[in-house]
Amino acid sequence: MLILAATPIGNLGDATRRLVDTLASVELVAAEDTRVAQRLLQGLGVENRPRLIALHDHNERDRSGDLVELARASDVLLISDAGMPTVSDPGYHLVQAAIAAGVTVTALPGPSAVLTALALSGLPTDRFAFEGFLPRKEGERAKLLTALADERRTLVFFESPNRLAASLADIARFFGDDRRVVVARELTKLHEEVRRGTAAELAAWAAGGVRGEIVIVTEGAAEKVVSLESGVADVLERVAGGTRLKDAAAEVAGETGLSRRELYEAALRAR
Repeated sequence: MLILAATPIGNLGDATRRLVDTLASVELVAAEDTRVAQRLLQGLGVENRPRLIALHDHNERDRSGDLVELARASDVLLISDAGMPTVSDPGYHLVQAAIAAGVTVTALPGPSAVLTALALSGLPTDRFAFEGFLPRKEGERAKLLTALADERRTLVFFESPNRLAASLADIARFFGDDRRVVVARELTKLHEEVRRGTAAELAAWAAGGVRGEIVIVTEGAAEKVVSLESGVADVLERVAGGTRLKDAAAEVAGETGLSRRELYEAALRAR
C-alpha cells in the first residue's frame, strides 16, 4: 500500500508513535528531500535505513508510475519535509495514480501547520478554507484576494517571510484595514510567535522584516445586511437587462437572504 505520513512541522517531539514504528520497519520511503528524511531518521533515533527515493514537484509525475508499481508489492511510505504530504507539498499526483491503479492508500495523521495556526488564532474555527501559498506575483495575488474579499469563512494561507509584508498590505487593501488577522511564525519551534491584530497593524509590523515559516489566518468577511429597497433596485436592474421579474427576484433572494415573495411584490409595485 501507499502510506501518507505527517511529519513534525518543527518539534521532533510531535512525531507520532505510528510514524516512528513505520519508519523503523518500512523498506522504501519516498521523500520530498532525502537529506531531510535522513535527518528525521537520525533525530528520531530510528536505526532502520530504508531505501530513499526523492519525490518532489519537479519529478513527481515521472516517478509516480514506478512508485505505484512498487507499492503493489510492498509498502511505500510517503513523507514531505514537514506536515502532511499533498497539502501544499508533493504527493497529490502519486495518490491519484495509486487510486487509479487500485492500490490501497492510507495515512498516518499528525502535525499540521494549518490546524495548529487556526486553533491558536482565536478566530472562528467552525468554518474555514485553506488557500495554500498566496501567489508570488502582485497581480495574481490581487486577483485572488479580490475574489476572497467577501468570503465569510476564516481563511488560512501559507506565505514566505520575504513576501509577508507585501501580502499583509494587500490583505489590508482588499479586505479592509480593520479585518482581523493572525500571523503564526515558527510553529512548535523554539522561537514560536503568534501575532494578532488588524490587517493594517500587522502589515506595519511585518514591514520591519520577519523570519521563519509563516502561516496567515484571516477573519472572514462580515455578513452584509441588504435592505429590501436595495434588493428591489437590484431586481429591477436585472429586469432591465432582460431577466424575467420572477427569475430576477429569485436570484436576488438567493444572494441576499431576502424574501423572494417580498422582492417580487415590491418590484411589481415599483414598476
